[in-house]
Amino acid sequence: MRLPEKRWYDYLWIASLMYLSLGFFNILFAWLGLICFVVPLAIALIGGNKAYCNKYCGRGQLFELIGGRLRLSLNKKPPEFLRAVWFRYAFLTFFMTMFLLMIYATYLVFAGAGLKEAVTLLWMFKLPWNWADVSFVSPWIAQFAFGFYGVMLTSSVLGLLTMVLFKPRSWCVYCPMGTMTQGICVLKNRKDKADGGKSQADCNAAQGPCQ
Repeated sequence: MRLPEKRWYDYLWIASLMYLSLGFFNILFAWLGLICFVVPLAIALIGGNKAYCNKYCGRGQLFELIGGRLRLSLNKKPPEFLRAVWFRYAFLTFFMTMFLLMIYATYLVFAGAGLKEAVTLLWMFKLPWNWADVSFVSPWIAQFAFGFYGVMLTSSVLGLLTMVLFKPRSWCVYCPMGTMTQGICVLKNRKDKADGGKSQADCNAAQGPCQ
């Protein structure tokens, strides 16, 4: 049986791994994580689909590699509540609240407050990160980097935990970005359904692959 030909986007897991590594050594690389916020929303708004989640999400590919190919996942079906609409939108609300608090902390530093050289993991644990040289940029730029890297690191840890306990890409079931693009996709495709084009089923309630 001939294996499917690999495409360039099948290797985006390398970018996710590099992001976490580079951010560890130089926190300012955390700004690159904004790509993972802007691109999925743009694809959903323009294309009305979840191509990012299904093809271009390097984090999902990384979980599939570690949990699937390396067999570090128990490969159990995730609990039903993770798929529930109420949980996904509650988690999105909580996640965005933490994100806005991070933006507010950045604003405070911009307004003159002191820089906090720490990365917050799981919204509770502050990890000192004072080896990072950020003296050559404005304090608010560094503060955003510390906060945003904490957001990305937290979501990666949660993804790894659910990868180990359940199927490799169980994070995709309740990923906040997946929930947002899901909502955009459904709203955009309602008009197409009314016009006899793509049906709303083209972007169903599933968050993405959970293999």
